[in-house]
Amino acid sequence: MKFKEFIGIDISKLTFDVRIHSNQKAIVFDNNTTGYAKMAKWIEKHTECSKGQILFGLEYTGIYSLPISSFFAENNYYFVLIPGLQIKRSLGIQRGKDDKIDAKRIAEYIHQKRDKITPSVLPSEDLLKMRRLLSIRERLVKQRAGYMKDKGENDRFLSRDENGTLFGVVDKVINEIGIHIEEVEKELDKIMNENELVKSQYKLITSIKGVGRQTALYTIIYTNCFTSFSDWRKFATYSGTAPFSYGSGTSVKGKSKVSHLANKKMKALLNMCARSAIVFNAEMKLYYKSRKEKGDNGMSIMNIIRNKLIARIFAVINRGTPYVDTLKCMS
Repeated sequence: MKFKEFIGIDISKLTFDVRIHSNQKAIVFDNNTTGYAKMAKWIEKHTECSKGQILFGLEYTGIYSLPISSFFAENNYYFVLIPGLQIKRSLGIQRGKDDKIDAKRIAEYIHQKRDKITPSVLPSEDLLKMRRLLSIRERLVKQRAGYMKDKGENDRFLSRDENGTLFGVVDKVINEIGIHIEEVEKELDKIMNENELVKSQYKLITSIKGVGRQTALYTIIYTNCFTSFSDWRKFATYSGTAPFSYGSGTSVKGKSKVSHLANKKMKALLNMCARSAIVFNAEMKLYYKSRKEKGDNGMSIMNIIRNKLIARIFAVINRGTPYVDTLKCMS
């Protein structure tokens, strides 16, 4: 897709800065629907391109960037959401920082990468709801874990008879958080049951032994129902499980390593899946044991298993049928 104009947008809570790359015109608008409409008129006045020839670029900032992304999608504008670190590393050493400078850098970035950039597609409302629910669930689980740790320490060192109020409050907080977690889980189930595509993909993914509920849900969300990644290898790179060579000439010959630039949440979930798989999945258990007996590094083997699980997830989705345990069929 050939774009002729590139516009960088830096979003903050109350306002957003706009920079047109070709003529370097800049302006600030309120971060609301009125501001979006004013921006559209301003851009129409200061550019000579049609709507389909303009590409907007903005840093992904979660809830702050969602309303303007929805505006772009609803009004048929092309836009791309970019991780902040990706922009920073691409443009090299930069001096100074403010919203105007950031908008300029984003415009420069999408202009430089114009031949490689693919416009973003906003996830469905169901996926956005699921993402928000999983986010609050994660915070609730961490809070409950903290209070449960306090409870364990209290049980160990304090007398419940002499500290009844303390124990009672902690118990009530733990129970209350548990109730809220159940509410979130019920709402997630409701969304899944009403969305046939999500429901179908969830069943296919969880048919793989070792892959649980949270991994399935996060995979569906991060892949935008498997539309954002063309194959499992790209998702492995995104998740930080794809190994890259580490060497230079004859002087540097290191082992292949995974990159730390990855979705840490997805990588952690896949790590838990791999640990579960070598216990409950007979094929993975046998594979892990045989590689260990050959003297392979344990973490390297676990990473291979993580990639095997990703490959299987994409395979069952592409095939549209549940995973078949071939080892079980052979026995």
